[in-house]
Amino acid sequence: MKQLLIYCHPQSGSFCRAIADTAVQAIHARGDEVMMRDLYAMHFVPSLSGRDLLSFAETQTPPDIAEEQRHIAWADRLIFVYPLWWSAMPAVLKGYIDRVFAEGFAFAAGEGGLRGLLAEKEVLAFTTMGMPEGLCEESGVAESLRLTVDEGIFSLCGMKVLEHRLFGAVTTVDDAARQKMLEEVSQKVRTL
Repeated sequence: MKQLLIYCHPQSGSFCRAIADTAVQAIHARGDEVMMRDLYAMHFVPSLSGRDLLSFAETQTPPDIAEEQRHIAWADRLIFVYPLWWSAMPAVLKGYIDRVFAEGFAFAAGEGGLRGLLAEKEVLAFTTMGMPEGLCEESGVAESLRLTVDEGIFSLCGMKVLEHRLFGAVTTVDDAARQKMLEEVSQKVRTL
């Protein structure tokens, strides 16, 4: 299996990075191929521009977007690792989705509505947050993410969401709790 890990966090020493590194190790342990796209290290330009839209209309995909689409086309599974900021994904990751998951590549629009074009892909997502998991559930944030990200992006593009795991209170729990989270990441990546 070919797995593409899309990582989005500006700090190299973050817990998100520990999750990404753990996932890569687990993918190697499975004997699978892996490629990681570190959006901040790549200096990915997240703003969808008028020029981008014009290029799409002329079926001339901008080179930076075409490169990311080639990586996604290569992969059987996409793994997203990112923090939750203000109840949403970071702007860089949202911009990546805006630009890369474009019409004609990730979905098609027609009289019957939208049709996902990435039906052969699986998705696994790991999101970290400062708020405790219970508060995330009670406040409706977890359900909002399920609707806007899992359904509104991944499923809409035809992908099968294996799991979207939210890790809460990562900034306040102790190292033992974070280690358990990393063990869970490893287990999920190895077995799902």
